Amino acid sequence: MDGGDFITLKSGYRIWYKITGARTGIPLLTLHGGPGAGHDYLEPLEALGAERPVIFYDQLGCGKSDKPDSRALWTIERFADEIDEVRHALGLEHLHMLGQSWGGWLGVEYLLRHPKGLQSMVLASTSASIPQFTAECNRLIGELPENMQDALAVHGLRSDYDRQDYQAAMMEFYRRHVCRLPEWPDCLMRTVANLDRNQVYDTINGPNEFTTIGNLRYWDRLAELHTIKTPVLLTCGRYDELGPMCSQSMLERIPDARLQIFEHSAHTAHIEEAPAYMDCVSAFLRDIEQRQKVSA
Repeated sequence: MDGGDFITLKSGYRIWYKITGARTGIPLLTLHGGPGAGHDYLEPLEALGAERPVIFYDQLGCGKSDKPDSRALWTIERFADEIDEVRHALGLEHLHMLGQSWGGWLGVEYLLRHPKGLQSMVLASTSASIPQFTAECNRLIGELPENMQDALAVHGLRSDYDRQDYQAAMMEFYRRHVCRLPEWPDCLMRTVANLDRNQVYDTINGPNEFTTIGNLRYWDRLAELHTIKTPVLLTCGRYDELGPMCSQSMLERIPDARLQIFEHSAHTAHIEEAPAYMDCVSAFLRDIEQRQKVSA
């Protein structure tokens, strides 16, 4: 995806965005993962644009947006505020949102603000509790070969993440629980590049996908999910690092929620099972619009 434009935030920093798809219909605003990954790996969602505008943006600190050197900026609260600035700049009075991975954590945080005009939220491969996510990752690590478990434990304890055997074990985890395709597509590889030495990722998350030691390590909103009034679609892969257990916990607490598990996917079902994923999300958005009878 080339082109795009910039929004200037109240802080003076600029963030990149692009609107694709139809010119009519209730827009879908996407929240990418990472944190710090950029929009790139969400590009397959452009296929949802037959019925509506699909909006991508790079959150501050990553991708094509400004990258200020200031760890104080990297909080989930500031990123939730950023959503409101994007909505205001683009005139998004009524919209759907899709948050994937970290974008889903951000989506939960935003939902709990009870925003006006948000018709629905897709929470994709995410959770409402970092401690729960950490426990699930530890369970999945326990399924790796014993030598890989040892490498992650020993070198992780020493923060020696560049060791060859640690890296090999990490990549095996990623192949099992991030993307199970034999060859990762270009959009996902660009996202991997975005995350390399990214300050946002390091500050909020930590050194890798399963070592969440950043400032979000204790974030947990499970007890507040019952207050969400917005309709929610939960999606995840059967082999997802943020899988069925995390999604089920949200399904049990969000009053108007439904869940779709993609049986052949890990963390990127929108890439791994793209046609089925697009059909699922499209059907959900149409159903919500028919129920609410809201037009753009």
